[in-house]
Amino acid sequence: MNLQWISQDGKLLLGAKIVRTFSYGFLSVVLAIYLKLIGFNDILIGLVLTATLVNSVFFNLFSSAYADKIGRRRILVIYAVLMIMSSLIFFVTDNYVALVIAALIGTINVTGSEVGAFLSLEQALLPQTVYDAKKRNSIFAIYNAAGTFAMSAGVLLAGLPSILQNYGFDKINAIKLLFLIYASCAIVVLVIYLALSKNVEVKDNVPKSGLSLKNISPKSRGIIAKMSSLFAVDSFGGGFVIQSIVSFWFYTKFGADLSSLSYIFAIAGILTAISYMASTRIASKIGLVNTMVFTHIPSNVLLILLALAPSFSIAISLYFARMSLSQMDVPTRQSYLMGVVGENERVNAAVFTNTSRNISQAISPSLTGIIISTLSLSAPFVVGGVLKIIYDVGIFFSFRKIKPPEEL
Repeated sequence: MNLQWISQDGKLLLGAKIVRTFSYGFLSVVLAIYLKLIGFNDILIGLVLTATLVNSVFFNLFSSAYADKIGRRRILVIYAVLMIMSSLIFFVTDNYVALVIAALIGTINVTGSEVGAFLSLEQALLPQTVYDAKKRNSIFAIYNAAGTFAMSAGVLLAGLPSILQNYGFDKINAIKLLFLIYASCAIVVLVIYLALSKNVEVKDNVPKSGLSLKNISPKSRGIIAKMSSLFAVDSFGGGFVIQSIVSFWFYTKFGADLSSLSYIFAIAGILTAISYMASTRIASKIGLVNTMVFTHIPSNVLLILLALAPSFSIAISLYFARMSLSQMDVPTRQSYLMGVVGENERVNAAVFTNTSRNISQAISPSLTGIIISTLSLSAPFVVGGVLKIIYDVGIFFSFRKIKPPEEL
């Protein structure tokens, strides 16, 4: 693939995305299972997963307030250091309080897709790393596809503990080794961020934004506020079906082992990555908003049907079908948002919309434990699917008439 239209900084950001999401891949599969093995009940597991999402809220707000003041590169470096620290805490202790603290201060990702502190900054930086503004949709598609392919490869590593058990490791200690690999990936991410140039910073002739909607034009303010509200609904629904919970569902309902789960999520990731590239072509024909909505609704119907799957094979088929469609709205919504706001508004736009997603998604996993305990193991899929369809309808009627520059 010819990437000459992407700057060196853009390629570095793609590299950081690949390494980071590779580590997210295996951790998202094993974390809930690991917590179950060391004695946590469903509600406590939900609380730890919630803590991994709460940290994104704080760090996104911190990015918005200080990234353009003290440096975007410096903020990314700080987050990489925290990623290293949190993974090491998970490796050295199984103390509940310590693990919650690690989940709160670090960038442990358990969703199967990126929602963390790195995303908002990189999302704002990407448009200025392409030499041709018309390539904005393409850079977001490549960014997400590369990350998802890497996550799929990382998911395969979730099967490593099963192999290590054949060489004398018990299941818990075999899984713990993955936290060391996670820390190693974080060190590589840190080195990549240190190599970024000053071109990633906001230009001198562009006003520096802070953590306030007052620094954003009234038109963009309305778009960001409405989109943040709708994204909150989508992420609240999505929080019921993050990858750690889906992994736990396959493990508990059908007895799938870690090796089987690693293959399932790797294949799902490949299908998702292919869908990212397809979304760019579809969007060029029917528009970004239509692509977001008309691919997302069918995926959520499949999610609801997944809850009713009577067998392992049918469940896998429905899950693969869903993952072929469910993430096509990701690069399209990112590109759409960056296209309809000004350059100096991009960090704030990304931060506010992603923070709304993180806050709402952070609530769902703890509620999932309660729903599973009181209703059924599959009930979260139905709740999540219904909420996400409500989001789709809201996006369509709110933004179908607001076009990015290339669609005018």
